[in-house]
Amino acid sequence: MDRPEEDDLPGLYIHVPFCIQKCGYCSFYSVTDRSLIPDFLDALRREMRLCRDDGSLFDTLYIGGGTPSLLTGAELGFLIADIRTVFAITPDAEITIEANPADITVKLLTALRDSGVNRLNIGVQSLDDRVLSFLGRRHDRELALSSVKSARNAGIENIGLDLIYGVPGQTLAFWMATLREVVALGPDHLSCYQLSLETQTPLAKRCRREGLLLPDETLQADFFLKTSAFLEESGYVHYEISNFARPGKESRHNRKYWNHTPYLGLGPSAHSFSGRERVWNRRSVDTYIGELAAGRRPVEASESLTQEQLRLEALFLGFRTRRGIDLEQYSVRFSQDLLKEKAVILKKLTEEGLAKIQDGFLRPTRAGMAVADSLALI
Repeated sequence: MDRPEEDDLPGLYIHVPFCIQKCGYCSFYSVTDRSLIPDFLDALRREMRLCRDDGSLFDTLYIGGGTPSLLTGAELGFLIADIRTVFAITPDAEITIEANPADITVKLLTALRDSGVNRLNIGVQSLDDRVLSFLGRRHDRELALSSVKSARNAGIENIGLDLIYGVPGQTLAFWMATLREVVALGPDHLSCYQLSLETQTPLAKRCRREGLLLPDETLQADFFLKTSAFLEESGYVHYEISNFARPGKESRHNRKYWNHTPYLGLGPSAHSFSGRERVWNRRSVDTYIGELAAGRRPVEASESLTQEQLRLEALFLGFRTRRGIDLEQYSVRFSQDLLKEKAVILKKLTEEGLAKIQDGFLRPTRAGMAVADSLALI
């Protein structure tokens, strides 16, 4: 039997906050002091046990970072086994781990497979050594290619690749050539992210210093639309703004974020969502370890969302996805009939080819996905 498009069970996220080096564009929390790993793992196990009381059943486990593949196969194997001991994980759970191509070895892949990992997300980012160097990655083209082949040979069921486009100086033709080469590798999932630069990241500072420019809005739209068209022609479903998958290979875990499904996040800077309340952890490994050593949950802050905030988020998240917004469900949840109350603007959006009403859903078109944030302002 096929799984429902929208899973109701919560997801479990583990943040492993370690990298050998920080990529110049990355704003996710991580540190390069790997001597902290043993204490971090001990603290993580303490946090797991402090969070076990709600009795939730999880059907996805996502280990991200940072660079989780910096942990040894044995460390990851013990961690996953401990997670299964503490939390109830369904037998058919999607278990994902992020990996850097430079870390992928037969030994690591064997340990992951034997631990039940069935989805590997590889941070390839590019197949061009110049782009990889510009982004500050520690792998090259050959390692990227060999990592995909090794993962496939190891029997990993679902292989996803992360890619970045819109790098200063990158032409659309060059990007499309990269996509053709990537598709030929046969990945099950592709995440294609347009490069964005947080103000204080090293790459943002370099671009300001050297006068390097990201693509303008017109070129950004061309990148997005041509990427979507090509990958769909190649057999991928464009199921979320940045994500493409072979049918049935969508990320079940990430889909929970877009559907407002609850999730539990563990580790420094990790976020959790109960359905109405968001909670996030301290953004410091040292503080995280210290709080848990004292028997306290390492919570930085929390917020309870109002019904209006949830309504706006439902629009914002729904317009990011191919599935769109379930009009009946939205009406029941928020006491608002979008078809009646927003008839004029919806008519305009459909006439402009940005949205469509189909099978009880309000869905963005490909062009609509390109401006999804503005659609949510209806």
